[in-house]
Amino acid sequence: MTKKLLNSAVFIIFFVGFVNSVEFTFDLADNAEDCFYEEVRKNQSASLEFQVSAGGQLDVDVSLKDPQNRVIYTQERATFDSHQFVAESTGIYAACFSNKFSSFSHKLVYVDFQVGEEAALPGIDEHATVLTQMESSSQTIHKSLNQILDAQTHHRLRESQGRKQAENLNERVMEWSLFETFCMCLIGAFQVIIVRNFFRERKPSQYRRL
Repeated sequence: MTKKLLNSAVFIIFFVGFVNSVEFTFDLADNAEDCFYEEVRKNQSASLEFQVSAGGQLDVDVSLKDPQNRVIYTQERATFDSHQFVAESTGIYAACFSNKFSSFSHKLVYVDFQVGEEAALPGIDEHATVLTQMESSSQTIHKSLNQILDAQTHHRLRESQGRKQAENLNERVMEWSLFETFCMCLIGAFQVIIVRNFFRERKPSQYRRL
């Protein structure tokens, strides 16, 4: 997968069997658009999943284009979504994420782009007879492990999103506390000055000569 615009990004890439399963998290700058490209063959199934984990209102514009540059999927200011499709033609498909509507907040976006079906366990498809109990159990465990991996990924995203919100809330509380402390100190100093003026010894006024 090729990145069109260079930004700071953290990539975690998995290739399982004959499936191109690409998972990564990247930083989408404010007023910017990043596109990622993947080759998909005709009649091959693919899926695109994304989630904004931090930044602004947790929203981003998403579009998926085919090799003829036709938009086959689009979302505006979405936080998370997934889209499955079957390629009508062989070529390079582009998944673009836009943050052009935001002029000051960058976004942290998680993307999972899978192409093709996951291959079965070795020896499972070669059976001409009914699967044995051990083989059926192995296949069930394999599917369950994949579901656990997906669940762990989403839980990590939720944890990251919650931690980011907690850090932002902590910063706001700290800033507001400092502002209140400054106001209290200023008001206290002003009150001390006023009270001191009440008890300040005044010089006796000079008598006017008659």
